[in-house]
Amino acid sequence: MNKTGVLRVVTVIMLLALISAAFADSRNPFVEVVKAIRGSVVNIQVEYETSVGSINGFPMQDDFFKFFFPQPQRQAPSRKARAMGTGFIFKREGNSVYIITNNHVVEKGKEEGAEITVALEDKEEYSAEIVGLDSDSDLAVIKIEIKDDEWVTIAPLGESANLEVGQWAIAIGNPFGAELNRTVTVGVISALGRSNFNFGGSGGPLYQNYIQTDAAINRGNSGGPLVSIDGEVIGVNAAISTPNQGNVGIGFAIPVDMVKSVVNDLMQHGEVVRAYLGILPQDITPDLRRSLDLENVSGVLIAKVEDDTPASEAKMEQGDVIIKFNGQDIPDVARFRIVVAESEIGEKVPVEVIRKQKHKTLEVKLIKRPDNLAVNNGATSEVNWLGLKVESVNSEAAEKLNIKEDKGVVITAIEKGSAADDSELQVGDVILEINFETVEDVEEFKKIQKSVNESGKDVILFQVKSTSGQYHYVAVNK
Repeated sequence: MNKTGVLRVVTVIMLLALISAAFADSRNPFVEVVKAIRGSVVNIQVEYETSVGSINGFPMQDDFFKFFFPQPQRQAPSRKARAMGTGFIFKREGNSVYIITNNHVVEKGKEEGAEITVALEDKEEYSAEIVGLDSDSDLAVIKIEIKDDEWVTIAPLGESANLEVGQWAIAIGNPFGAELNRTVTVGVISALGRSNFNFGGSGGPLYQNYIQTDAAINRGNSGGPLVSIDGEVIGVNAAISTPNQGNVGIGFAIPVDMVKSVVNDLMQHGEVVRAYLGILPQDITPDLRRSLDLENVSGVLIAKVEDDTPASEAKMEQGDVIIKFNGQDIPDVARFRIVVAESEIGEKVPVEVIRKQKHKTLEVKLIKRPDNLAVNNGATSEVNWLGLKVESVNSEAAEKLNIKEDKGVVITAIEKGSAADDSELQVGDVILEINFETVEDVEEFKKIQKSVNESGKDVILFQVKSTSGQYHYVAVNK
């Protein structure tokens, strides 16, 4: 046999040896990762008062995108509900153990009489308290006090900035409740930077930058970790895309870099401190690109500059297109919101804009974002008055509803079991007046809402234009 033949035989033998070694240890590559992380995953139960027809305060509708809402077990007639979700331990200080989960899993736990119970790996149960909630990112931190000799597994937090599509992803959680706790599924990262979702009619979190994965995840997985092949948490499972309430291979997780930033603020301040600019941003569509004579659809269009804000102080103008903020490229509104929110407060930052086809650099000094600022999609009122969610008549939601009005607000959602749900108001109605006061836009809607609440009136009169084009008044009992 010549040298070439010998070399081929040696090569084949080596390959067979490698393959044999790989199959000899069938645990690789996931078993060791799961062993190290699985014990950190906890089961969370929240018992709270509820109204019939809603889960965790959100109506159960057949929307395509949904949060991982666990099924509550209602106990009539007291209207008690028990919901289950997932969390994972990320820190221990003495006997205090801190757990990351989703805001929508535990937010009902802040209500009077509500109880949050956490079950550890050994099934030992502890009463939990809320450290901090952040609905804008859908993240929360809760805390339990354990015994001196209780051992807990702590999940290491990794990084998500350099994730790539195709990487392994391991999801661990409690689908459908405690009976299937700490279920492990494996898949890959199938997309990055997903955003602009309206989950379950609730509007969804303001800050969206989701990791998409095909690792099988289902209702009840909310708050569970998405783990890399290196054994580090790269995301917090938060939502699914499904037409049938079950897994169809499209799940979403909050990237861990965002998680670490939010959790740090919640631990230190009990709230998230974010920077504020003061504009109404709008995505660049192909039609807008052509009309504005832009080179591409990247950037955000300033639809409105709010008075007495950092944006107005910096001389930003309606119609400007922001393409860079503090040196970072701005592809769309979703990324823009995150970049602004994470910027330094009180520091001047450069903002590159296109104004009438000319590039211009402005300097803006950001302030702390005001509390309870309603800026979701720039034009949304929270579902906190009579069960109504409204948006401006020139919003994307209004466009989808084929609204042609130039003033007023359009009803985009009505909470089931609410005062509005008991009235003749319908999604798609345009509210023109409230108690004979003209509603020009969302801001005016909120001002009238405050005035009506202060008046103490029990019946509120709405003038609306229905989807059929009919003008009529609707009385709503508070």
